[in-house]
Amino acid sequence: MDKVHSADLADWLGSIIRGFINNPAENTTEDQVNENAWENPLVGFSRGDDPLYYGYKKHIGPVHWTPLEIFTMTFPYMTVMPEDLTIISWILPQTEPTKADNRKETTYASERWAKTRLYGEQINDRLRKHVVTVLQENAYRALAPVLSPQWQWFGETSDESRFTSTWSERHAAYASGLGTFGLCDGLITERGKAMRTGSVVALVRIPPSPRPYDNHHAYCLFFTQGLCGKCIPRCPVGAITEAGHDKIKCFNHCYKTSKDYTKSHYGVDVGACGLCQTKVPCESKIPVITDI
Repeated sequence: MDKVHSADLADWLGSIIRGFINNPAENTTEDQVNENAWENPLVGFSRGDDPLYYGYKKHIGPVHWTPLEIFTMTFPYMTVMPEDLTIISWILPQTEPTKADNRKETTYASERWAKTRLYGEQINDRLRKHVVTVLQENAYRALAPVLSPQWQWFGETSDESRFTSTWSERHAAYASGLGTFGLCDGLITERGKAMRTGSVVALVRIPPSPRPYDNHHAYCLFFTQGLCGKCIPRCPVGAITEAGHDKIKCFNHCYKTSKDYTKSHYGVDVGACGLCQTKVPCESKIPVITDI
Protein backbone atom coordinates (compact mmCIF):
# COMPACT_ATOMS: atom_id res chain seq x y z
CA MET A 1 0.00 0.00 0.00
CA ASP A 2 1.39 3.42 -0.94
CA LYS A 3 1.98 6.08 1.66
CA VAL A 4 -1.02 8.25 2.34
CA HIS A 5 -0.62 11.83 1.11
CA SER A 6 0.53 14.07 3.99
CA ALA A 7 -2.44 16.40 3.61
CA ASP A 8 -4.82 13.54 4.32
CA LEU A 9 -2.92 11.81 7.14
CA ALA A 10 -4.92 13.29 10.01
CA ASP A 11 -8.25 12.31 8.43
CA TRP A 12 -6.90 8.89 7.50
CA LEU A 13 -5.68 8.12 11.02
CA GLY A 14 -8.89 9.44 12.52
CA SER A 15 -10.85 7.07 10.30
CA ILE A 16 -8.59 4.16 11.29
CA ILE A 17 -9.18 4.80 15.01
CA ARG A 18 -12.90 5.45 14.72
CA GLY A 19 -13.35 2.53 12.35
CA PHE A 20 -11.78 0.16 14.87
CA ILE A 21 -13.98 1.34 17.75
CA ASN A 22 -17.11 1.44 15.59
CA ASN A 23 -16.57 -2.19 14.62
CA PRO A 24 -18.89 -4.24 16.89
CA ALA A 25 -16.56 -7.22 16.66
CA GLU A 26 -13.79 -5.19 18.33
CA ASN A 27 -15.69 -2.87 20.65
CA THR A 28 -17.35 -5.28 23.07
CA THR A 29 -16.65 -6.40 26.61
CA GLU A 30 -16.94 -9.93 27.95
CA ASP A 31 -20.43 -10.77 29.24
CA GLN A 32 -21.78 -7.74 27.33
CA VAL A 33 -21.48 -8.94 23.75
CA ASN A 34 -24.45 -6.86 22.60
CA GLU A 35 -23.10 -3.61 24.07
CA ASN A 36 -20.32 -1.31 22.97
CA ALA A 37 -17.53 -0.77 25.46
CA TRP A 38 -16.78 2.74 24.15
CA GLU A 39 -18.51 5.52 22.25
CA ASN A 40 -17.12 7.24 19.15
CA PRO A 41 -13.52 8.42 19.81
CA LEU A 42 -12.00 11.87 19.72
CA VAL A 43 -8.61 12.11 17.97
CA GLY A 44 -5.87 14.73 18.26
CA PHE A 45 -2.24 15.25 17.25
CA SER A 46 0.84 16.93 18.70
CA ARG A 47 4.42 17.34 17.53
CA GLY A 48 7.40 15.59 19.02
CA ASP A 49 9.17 18.90 19.62
CA ASP A 50 6.23 20.47 21.48
CA PRO A 51 7.71 22.22 24.55
CA LEU A 52 5.07 20.58 26.74
CA TYR A 53 6.80 17.20 26.43
CA TYR A 54 10.03 18.69 27.76
CA GLY A 55 8.10 20.44 30.52
CA TYR A 56 6.61 17.12 31.64
CA LYS A 57 10.03 16.11 32.91
CA LYS A 58 9.65 18.85 35.50
CA HIS A 59 5.94 18.58 36.24
CA ILE A 60 5.54 14.79 36.07
CA GLY A 61 9.10 13.70 36.78
CA PRO A 62 12.47 13.19 35.10
CA VAL A 63 11.52 9.59 34.30
CA HIS A 64 8.82 10.75 31.87
CA TRP A 65 9.91 10.22 28.28
CA THR A 66 9.92 12.78 25.55
CA PRO A 67 8.57 11.36 22.28
CA LEU A 68 12.12 11.33 20.90
CA GLU A 69 13.43 9.32 23.88
CA ILE A 70 10.93 6.49 23.53
CA PHE A 71 11.24 6.50 19.74
CA THR A 72 15.04 6.17 19.81
CA MET A 73 14.80 3.48 22.49
CA THR A 74 12.50 1.52 20.19
CA PHE A 75 14.38 2.22 16.96
CA PRO A 76 18.03 2.74 18.08
CA TYR A 77 19.37 2.36 14.56
CA MET A 78 17.47 5.42 13.31
CA THR A 79 18.49 9.06 13.59
CA VAL A 80 15.49 11.38 13.73
CA MET A 81 14.69 14.88 14.89
CA PRO A 82 11.89 15.51 17.40
CA GLU A 83 10.00 17.65 14.89
CA ASP A 84 9.78 14.61 12.61
CA LEU A 85 7.59 12.82 15.15
CA THR A 86 3.83 13.05 15.71
CA ILE A 87 1.91 11.87 18.76
CA ILE A 88 -1.47 10.46 17.80
CA SER A 89 -3.82 10.62 20.79
CA TRP A 90 -7.41 9.51 21.26
CA ILE A 91 -10.23 9.65 23.80
CA LEU A 92 -12.56 6.67 24.31
CA PRO A 93 -15.74 8.00 26.00
CA GLN A 94 -17.66 5.73 28.34
CA THR A 95 -21.11 4.67 27.14
CA GLU A 96 -24.29 6.09 28.65
CA PRO A 97 -25.33 2.75 30.28
CA THR A 98 -21.91 2.48 31.96
CA LYS A 99 -22.06 6.05 33.25
CA ALA A 100 -25.67 5.65 34.39
CA ASP A 101 -24.77 2.57 36.43
CA ASN A 102 -21.79 4.25 38.06
CA ARG A 103 -23.82 7.34 39.00
CA LYS A 104 -25.85 5.17 41.35
CA GLU A 105 -22.82 3.94 43.27
CA THR A 106 -21.42 5.56 46.40
CA THR A 107 -18.51 3.31 47.45
CA TYR A 108 -17.42 0.96 44.67
CA ALA A 109 -17.53 0.92 40.90
CA SER A 110 -20.58 -0.57 39.21
CA GLU A 111 -20.21 -3.91 37.46
CA ARG A 112 -20.33 -2.31 34.02
CA TRP A 113 -17.67 0.22 34.98
CA ALA A 114 -15.37 -2.43 36.46
CA LYS A 115 -15.67 -4.68 33.42
CA THR A 116 -15.06 -1.77 31.07
CA ARG A 117 -11.97 -0.89 33.12
CA LEU A 118 -10.61 -4.38 32.48
CA TYR A 119 -11.95 -5.47 29.10
CA GLY A 120 -12.28 -1.94 27.70
CA GLU A 121 -8.61 -1.30 28.35
CA GLN A 122 -7.81 -4.57 26.58
CA ILE A 123 -9.70 -3.11 23.60
CA ASN A 124 -7.62 0.06 23.98
CA ASP A 125 -4.44 -2.05 23.86
CA ARG A 126 -5.65 -3.76 20.70
CA LEU A 127 -6.38 -0.34 19.23
CA ARG A 128 -2.84 0.81 20.07
CA LYS A 129 -1.43 -2.26 18.30
CA HIS A 130 -3.78 -1.77 15.36
CA VAL A 131 -2.72 1.85 14.82
CA VAL A 132 0.96 0.86 15.01
CA THR A 133 0.42 -2.00 12.55
CA VAL A 134 -1.43 0.15 10.02
CA LEU A 135 1.25 2.83 10.20
CA GLN A 136 4.06 0.30 9.81
CA GLU A 137 2.28 -1.28 6.84
CA ASN A 138 2.36 2.16 5.24
CA ALA A 139 6.11 2.53 5.92
CA TYR A 140 5.78 4.84 8.93
CA ARG A 141 7.77 3.66 11.97
CA ALA A 142 5.52 3.75 15.03
CA LEU A 143 5.15 2.54 18.61
CA ALA A 144 2.70 2.67 21.50
CA PRO A 145 4.64 3.97 24.53
CA VAL A 146 2.62 2.20 27.23
CA LEU A 147 3.08 -1.13 25.44
CA SER A 148 6.87 -0.72 25.38
CA PRO A 149 8.79 -3.26 27.50
CA GLN A 150 10.56 -0.25 29.01
CA TRP A 151 7.35 1.45 30.18
CA GLN A 152 7.08 1.68 33.97
CA TRP A 153 4.51 2.92 36.46
CA PHE A 154 5.64 3.95 39.92
CA GLY A 155 2.86 3.56 42.46
CA GLU A 156 3.71 1.16 45.28
CA THR A 157 5.31 3.77 47.54
CA SER A 158 4.41 6.10 50.37
CA ASP A 159 5.96 9.03 48.50
CA GLU A 160 3.12 10.75 46.65
CA SER A 161 5.51 12.33 44.18
CA ARG A 162 6.38 8.86 42.93
CA PHE A 163 2.88 8.15 41.60
CA THR A 164 3.99 8.63 38.05
CA SER A 165 5.00 6.74 34.91
CA THR A 166 7.42 6.93 32.03
CA TRP A 167 4.57 7.96 29.69
CA SER A 168 1.25 9.58 30.61
CA GLU A 169 -1.62 9.07 28.18
CA ARG A 170 -3.60 11.94 29.73
CA HIS A 171 -0.72 14.37 29.31
CA ALA A 172 -0.29 13.30 25.67
CA ALA A 173 -4.00 14.02 25.20
CA TYR A 174 -3.61 17.44 26.83
CA ALA A 175 -0.71 18.25 24.48
CA SER A 176 -2.85 17.07 21.56
CA GLY A 177 -5.68 19.51 22.26
CA LEU A 178 -8.11 16.95 23.68
CA GLY A 179 -8.71 18.20 27.22
CA THR A 180 -7.54 19.76 30.48
CA PHE A 181 -7.25 18.51 34.05
CA GLY A 182 -9.84 18.79 36.80
CA LEU A 183 -9.62 18.98 40.59
CA CYS A 184 -9.49 15.18 40.82
CA ASP A 185 -6.72 15.03 38.15
CA GLY A 186 -9.09 13.48 35.61
CA LEU A 187 -8.95 14.82 32.06
CA ILE A 188 -12.01 16.86 31.09
CA THR A 189 -12.63 16.50 27.35
CA GLU A 190 -15.28 17.61 24.88
CA ARG A 191 -17.01 14.31 25.72
CA GLY A 192 -16.39 14.71 29.43
CA LYS A 193 -14.21 13.10 32.06
CA ALA A 194 -15.69 9.59 31.96
CA MET A 195 -13.28 8.14 29.44
CA ARG A 196 -9.99 6.35 28.75
CA THR A 197 -7.22 7.54 26.49
CA GLY A 198 -4.41 6.11 24.38
CA SER A 199 -1.60 7.22 22.11
CA VAL A 200 0.97 6.22 19.51
CA VAL A 201 4.23 7.96 18.54
CA ALA A 202 5.04 7.84 14.83
CA LEU A 203 7.74 9.01 12.43
CA VAL A 204 5.33 11.08 10.38
CA ARG A 205 4.60 14.78 10.09
CA ILE A 206 1.00 15.77 10.81
CA PRO A 207 -0.05 19.32 11.71
CA PRO A 208 -0.76 19.54 15.45
CA SER A 209 -4.35 19.91 16.58
CA PRO A 210 -5.33 23.33 17.93
CA ARG A 211 -5.28 23.60 21.72
CA PRO A 212 -8.43 25.59 22.55
CA TYR A 213 -7.11 26.38 26.04
CA ASP A 214 -4.19 28.22 27.56
CA ASN A 215 -3.67 26.32 30.82
CA HIS A 216 -4.03 22.81 32.15
CA HIS A 217 -7.09 23.61 34.32
CA ALA A 218 -9.07 25.63 31.76
CA TYR A 219 -12.11 23.30 31.65
CA CYS A 220 -12.49 22.85 35.44
CA LEU A 221 -15.03 25.23 37.02
CA PHE A 222 -13.39 24.89 40.42
CA PHE A 223 -10.17 26.38 39.11
CA THR A 224 -11.63 28.88 36.66
CA GLN A 225 -14.66 30.12 38.62
CA GLY A 226 -14.01 29.01 42.19
CA LEU A 227 -17.22 26.97 41.89
CA CYS A 228 -18.38 23.36 41.64
CA GLY A 229 -16.22 20.85 43.54
CA LYS A 230 -18.88 18.22 42.88
CA CYS A 231 -16.20 15.55 42.62
CA ILE A 232 -15.23 16.10 46.28
CA PRO A 233 -18.26 14.34 47.88
CA ARG A 234 -18.22 11.68 45.15
CA CYS A 235 -14.96 10.24 46.50
CA PRO A 236 -15.78 7.57 49.11
CA VAL A 237 -12.43 7.90 50.90
CA GLY A 238 -11.93 11.67 50.93
CA ALA A 239 -9.11 11.61 48.40
CA ILE A 240 -10.38 14.81 46.75
CA THR A 241 -10.50 18.08 48.65
CA GLU A 242 -10.22 21.75 47.75
CA ALA A 243 -6.46 21.25 48.18
CA GLY A 244 -6.45 18.73 45.34
CA HIS A 245 -6.11 14.99 44.80
CA ASP A 246 -4.50 12.69 47.39
CA LYS A 247 -2.97 10.02 45.15
CA ILE A 248 -2.13 7.69 48.03
CA LYS A 249 -5.69 7.53 49.36
CA CYS A 250 -6.99 7.13 45.80
CA PHE A 251 -4.53 4.35 45.02
CA ASN A 252 -5.32 2.41 48.19
CA HIS A 253 -9.05 2.55 47.48
CA CYS A 254 -8.91 1.81 43.74
CA TYR A 255 -6.19 -0.82 43.63
CA LYS A 256 -6.57 -2.50 47.00
CA THR A 257 -10.00 -2.19 48.65
CA SER A 258 -11.99 -1.82 45.43
CA LYS A 259 -10.00 -4.48 43.64
CA ASP A 260 -10.96 -7.02 46.30
CA TYR A 261 -14.62 -5.97 45.93
CA THR A 262 -14.77 -6.14 42.13
CA LYS A 263 -13.08 -9.55 42.17
CA SER A 264 -15.43 -11.03 44.76
CA HIS A 265 -18.65 -9.41 43.49
CA TYR A 266 -18.14 -9.16 39.71
CA GLY A 267 -15.53 -11.80 38.98
CA VAL A 268 -13.05 -9.37 37.46
CA ASP A 269 -9.60 -8.88 38.97
CA VAL A 270 -9.11 -5.16 38.40
CA GLY A 271 -8.82 -1.97 40.38
CA ALA A 272 -11.67 0.35 39.48
CA CYS A 273 -13.71 3.20 40.91
CA GLY A 274 -14.56 6.14 38.62
CA LEU A 275 -17.06 7.67 41.03
CA CYS A 276 -15.46 11.11 40.63
CA GLN A 277 -15.92 10.79 36.86
CA THR A 278 -19.68 10.29 37.09
CA LYS A 279 -22.58 12.26 38.60
CA VAL A 280 -20.52 15.44 38.14
CA PRO A 281 -21.04 18.35 35.70
CA CYS A 282 -17.98 17.34 33.68
CA GLU A 283 -19.06 13.71 33.27
CA SER A 284 -19.98 14.01 29.60
CA LYS A 285 -19.04 17.53 28.47
CA ILE A 286 -16.99 20.62 29.17
CA PRO A 287 -19.05 22.10 32.00
CA VAL A 288 -20.48 25.59 32.25
CA ILE A 289 -21.72 27.45 35.32
CA THR A 290 -25.37 26.54 34.68
CA ASP A 291 -24.43 22.85 35.00
CA ILE A 292 -23.68 23.20 38.70
